[in-house]
Amino acid sequence: MLNIPNQSFPAPSSQQRVSPSAQSGRNKVSLKPGHSLMDWIRFAKSGKDLTGLRGRLMEVTQDELQKHNKREDCWTCIRGMVYNVTPYMDYHPGGEEELMKAAGIDGTDLFDQVHRWVNYESMLKECLVGRMTTKSATASKEKPPFFAIILPLSPAAGLAPPAAGPPPPNKDSQPRYDWFQTDATVHLAVYTKRKISSSGCVTVDLKAGILRLEVLLGKLSYMIHLDLAHEVEENVSVHTAFSVGKIQVTINKQTRGKWTSLGQPLEFHNTFIFSLQLFPQGPFYRDCTLVSKMEVTHNTHVFRLQLPGGTVMHVAVGKHVYLKAIIEGTEIVRPYTPVDQNMVPVSSSSSHESYLYLMIKVYPDGVFTPYLNSLQMGENISVSGPEGTFSLRPLRDVTHLYLLAGGTGFTPMVRLISLALREVDTIRTTKLLFFNKQEEDILWRCQLDDLAANDERFQVEYILSEPSASWTGRKGRVDETLLNDLLLRPHGSKCYVCVCGPSAFTEQTLGLLKQLCFSEEECHAFKG
Repeated sequence: MLNIPNQSFPAPSSQQRVSPSAQSGRNKVSLKPGHSLMDWIRFAKSGKDLTGLRGRLMEVTQDELQKHNKREDCWTCIRGMVYNVTPYMDYHPGGEEELMKAAGIDGTDLFDQVHRWVNYESMLKECLVGRMTTKSATASKEKPPFFAIILPLSPAAGLAPPAAGPPPPNKDSQPRYDWFQTDATVHLAVYTKRKISSSGCVTVDLKAGILRLEVLLGKLSYMIHLDLAHEVEENVSVHTAFSVGKIQVTINKQTRGKWTSLGQPLEFHNTFIFSLQLFPQGPFYRDCTLVSKMEVTHNTHVFRLQLPGGTVMHVAVGKHVYLKAIIEGTEIVRPYTPVDQNMVPVSSSSSHESYLYLMIKVYPDGVFTPYLNSLQMGENISVSGPEGTFSLRPLRDVTHLYLLAGGTGFTPMVRLISLALREVDTIRTTKLLFFNKQEEDILWRCQLDDLAANDERFQVEYILSEPSASWTGRKGRVDETLLNDLLLRPHGSKCYVCVCGPSAFTEQTLGLLKQLCFSEEECHAFKG
């Protein structure tokens, strides 16, 4: 019998997804009736032999894998495990053409480019053929496919240093940490060696004496992971000096007294890695509690989730989290971008310490959103830490920020609007082009109108594709004429455009922006 590894998922580094505009996102295709995700889940659990091996698992050689490269006989390898994806062809949202790109070969890299957040192990477990017999180039990347720097620990930390590794480049620029104490408290200080965004970058989890702290610094992630030396109360406070890049975490001791050490290092403790690759075991989840649900439109709600005691989460602008649930025996994961409770929060950094606000459209024929909508107050759902590659750096010196949103593609724009109006002095105009079908679909319309009325730097245009006869605003869909009229480029201006919406909307909009001579450096697409 094969020893099948229990890999965690969703796979690393995804977003709704956030990616540079130059990258092509996944194009969804129209599926035949009866071929939805839920239909696939039911079909996979029907007891039919989906591998053609009558329940046997086999060792698959490279030569054997290559033989199964046809539409009617398609195997592929993902992270050293081989799947017969033939039965899944008609259920795949990207169509058979996308699956056939990995027919008969190792498809790990292709998978990670467009499906990273999909839980393939749960989705395809009934299609598992077996394990590759040889270590392919991609499979060998299972050991961290990222640049990991093991930093030497401060002697003051009271911990044994980790195993020696190659000296990191620019060592002086790497984050470090130290700690100090009183009789009642322990204070852990992280020095990032750079300015950090006031919109957030820190996630702290303290549970059963295990401290896990992750700091997102652009494309890099710094982690502290410790089994603390003594018992502590399961609550933490975080104070950040943004301009100097210092983060201080305060923990209350359960018993007063002096500690001789902070604790024992755990996996990935004191490491500085490319956050695009994250950790091999996938995102870290904690159970959050649904505490309220507020209706925004007829089919969209803001779900307020309370973080567990001992968790502090600062979700930076443009980042997302994953929600995970077991639905009909299958693990389903979806990415969502947190919003603020209001369009302009009192404090952008503190508004997400205790709660997450997620604006989510409920699709009656969907898989995940009906489940989420059925949760009762007080019930839990698993939530990952923040992820995503969106960077505020391109906004430096921008004078005109244009946000093009289709439907719930509005969610990443909410906090971006707040940040542009409150913290980026160079931005003279922030304009939201909000595309919807009907007037009743417009999210937070009153708040947007109030913001536009009270801040001359903010403008909003609503464009409806299926308006009522009484609608007097703009009508139609995204096209070159409309964008040419609304995306003005005054002499001497520096423009930046963010796009988010359904995949077809995003791809079409990016193409139109290119025709209007917006460069790749001037555009960013939130893709999912």
